[in-house]
Amino acid sequence: MENLGGKSGRIRVGIYCRVSTHDQNCDRQERELKSYADRCNYHVVRIYKEVGSGAKNDRLERKNITQLARAREIDIVLVSELTRWGRSTIDLIDSLNQLQSWGVSLIAQNGFQFDLSTPHGKMIASIMASLAEFERDLLKERIKSGLANARAKGKTFGRPRGGKIADSCDRINQLRAEGESVRSIAKLVGLSPAAVGKCPRLEELPEGMNF
Repeated sequence: MENLGGKSGRIRVGIYCRVSTHDQNCDRQERELKSYADRCNYHVVRIYKEVGSGAKNDRLERKNITQLARAREIDIVLVSELTRWGRSTIDLIDSLNQLQSWGVSLIAQNGFQFDLSTPHGKMIASIMASLAEFERDLLKERIKSGLANARAKGKTFGRPRGGKIADSCDRINQLRAEGESVRSIAKLVGLSPAAVGKCPRLEELPEGMNF
């Protein structure tokens, strides 16, 4: 993280750069995003640099810039493209809702601007929310279809505390897809790690999972 100090009277941005492997660095992203900020007359408050897969849940620098937004020390999170920020459509929408609640917008240099204070930004966010809901429903249907197919072939599953396994597995597999650990998933869904382990992964389910 690089702290660039503060200036008054200008829109404040936090820059978030991420590359996926240790063989790369964030220099190009940082250079282009700083140039973009200069052209827009934004004041860059801080720059955060991350190396790691978009699916991993230990993205410390994303957490740090989110805390900066939560403290309302910036007005915009600036990224090169949405894939550098969101782990999935669902994760993107959840993070947008968080940022909106703090009055902070997300802008991608490649053209997507989630300025939720504008009608355009609200429209784009609404479309993305619909896609996220579709993604949730599709995942749930795949889980239920796969479990029904597996039961028809004689396979049995345990029942986690708090409800039917199908009602828990869709959320568990969603969190798995977002890179959450078993311990983190257990805490989020209110089950034990052992119960989470009883939920079959998407790739473990048979042909009923196919489209």
